[in-house]
Amino acid sequence: MNLNEIRSHIDTIDREILDLFQKRMELCKDVAAYKKANNMPIFQGSREKELLDNIESMAKNDMKSGARALYTVIMEISKQLQQQLSSDKEAPVLSVPDFTSAKVVGCQGCPGANSETATKIFFPNHEPIYYPSFHQVFEAVESGEIEYGVLPIYNSTAGSVTQTYDLMSKYNFFITAMNQVEVANCLAVRKGTKLRDITRVYSHPQALSQCSDFIKRHGLRIKDYDNTATAARMVAESDQPIAAICSERCAKLTGLEILESRISNVLPNFTRFICITKEVEVAPEADIISVMLTLPNVPGILSSLLMKFFLQNIDLVKIENRPIRDGSFDVIFYIDFKGNLRNRNTAMFITELCKSCKEFKLLGNAVSM
Repeated sequence: MNLNEIRSHIDTIDREILDLFQKRMELCKDVAAYKKANNMPIFQGSREKELLDNIESMAKNDMKSGARALYTVIMEISKQLQQQLSSDKEAPVLSVPDFTSAKVVGCQGCPGANSETATKIFFPNHEPIYYPSFHQVFEAVESGEIEYGVLPIYNSTAGSVTQTYDLMSKYNFFITAMNQVEVANCLAVRKGTKLRDITRVYSHPQALSQCSDFIKRHGLRIKDYDNTATAARMVAESDQPIAAICSERCAKLTGLEILESRISNVLPNFTRFICITKEVEVAPEADIISVMLTLPNVPGILSSLLMKFFLQNIDLVKIENRPIRDGSFDVIFYIDFKGNLRNRNTAMFITELCKSCKEFKLLGNAVSM
């Protein structure tokens, strides 16, 4: 046979496979109706394992893994179809965030910090309470001391703000909104200090990373600090020839002289901020769902998880992992995807997603501002 003849045979077989697949799914609808009528669970792990083991045993030696992978996907499609047909759940009723009536909000840093700018975008008529550290903002939200807290989570140049991610598993909160602030980093010093005299540069690790090319080019020594704005204030109060990397507004507020402007590696440079609150609040226009999860240590589990998103045609926005820090090499996955929890199918998908995870935590449903 020539290539065209071989392809013609493949096309014929594909049509047969498709016809059989559709017949199988029709039978799955009957299974869903039976399970619903008899109050049976959709997912039956022993039945699925038995079927997959049988398929693998019947396949030829060089096809065993492929056959199991194929039927794993078919089983996943079947489960999702049955779930949609058998569920009586209505769309969840959720509170709507009302930023205009908020009384107390907070952020990390001090006046002039990028966090203050982000907070003013969310709450233009509020003066935030400033906290020295990120974990104090989480604590204030969890305790009810403030209604909303604002924290940086991602930078377009330096990536994730690891401090924020590492604290997410420790506190009870929900993300309800996101925005982004253009970060125009500058090198600021006490008046009269020359670039050649600077002994050390202070700033938040994120800002130092964002400006690493400038720092390396000038051979500057760096020192981590809690916040860009507090670093600037410390420099302003010091009698040493040191510098801060901060926003230009912050430099002006603290009376510092700007030696170099817009020193970030990449311009424009943006930082994304989240607004968190104690209870679940979902705006009708919220479009980003954030979750945190761990997975059992079994082969193919991550691939299976991602397949669930694909089969539901759900757009994954971001996925990353962080070490659990318990002495193992296990990780926590942080996933952002498109959706709104008010949607019945989305809420059902979240419920089913939980069942695949060792641990699962809903972090919130944000609207971008």
